[in-house]
Amino acid sequence: MESKQNNNTVDIEKRYKPLVIVLSIVIPLVVALLFGMPKVDGVDLSFLPPIYASINGITAILLVIAVISIKKGRRELHQRLMMSAVLCSLLFLVGYVAYHLTSDTTLYGDLDHNGTLSVAEAAQLGSGAYVYYFILASHIILSIVVIPLVMQTYLKGWANNLEGHRKWAKVTFPIWLYVAVSGVVVYVMISPFYG
Repeated sequence: MESKQNNNTVDIEKRYKPLVIVLSIVIPLVVALLFGMPKVDGVDLSFLPPIYASINGITAILLVIAVISIKKGRRELHQRLMMSAVLCSLLFLVGYVAYHLTSDTTLYGDLDHNGTLSVAEAAQLGSGAYVYYFILASHIILSIVVIPLVMQTYLKGWANNLEGHRKWAKVTFPIWLYVAVSGVVVYVMISPFYG
C-alpha cells in the first residue's frame, strides 16, 4: 500500500513539475513585459494600492496562522489557509499589474507629485530613501524567487510528499512572509507620495 502511495506521489510531482518550471519563468517575464507596455489611458485604478497592500497583509496573517495550525496538527485547516494565501497572492499580482498598467510610477520623495524628484526633495529624504529602496529591491527580487518556491512546496503537499513539503516549506515560508510583509511596508512608505 505504501509503495503505491509513493508511486502516486512521484507520478503527481513528475506530471506537474514542468508546469511549475514554465510558470516560474513565464509569470515574471509577463509581468516585466507588461511594465514595458504603454499606459492604458482613461482608466483610473488609483484606488488599488491600499487594496493590494492590504491583500499582502492578509497573506502574511494567513501564512502565520497556517504554520500555527499545522504545528497543532490541524492539517485540513492548514491546507485551506495555504490555498487562501495562494489566492491572495494571485489577487495581489492582478491588482498590482492592473494599477501599474494604468498609472505612472510614483517616485519616493516626490512631494509635489510632478513625476520628478527635485534636488530639494531628494535632500529632504536623507537616509530614508536608502531604507525604502533596499526594502523595495529585496521585495521585488524575492517576489520573483518565491514563485517557484511556493509552487514546488504546494505541489509536494498536494502530492502528499510530506517530508519533501516540510523541507521546502522551511525555505519558502520565511521568504513568502518577508515578501508579504515588505509589500505592506513599501506601500506605507510610498503612500505619502501618491498624487
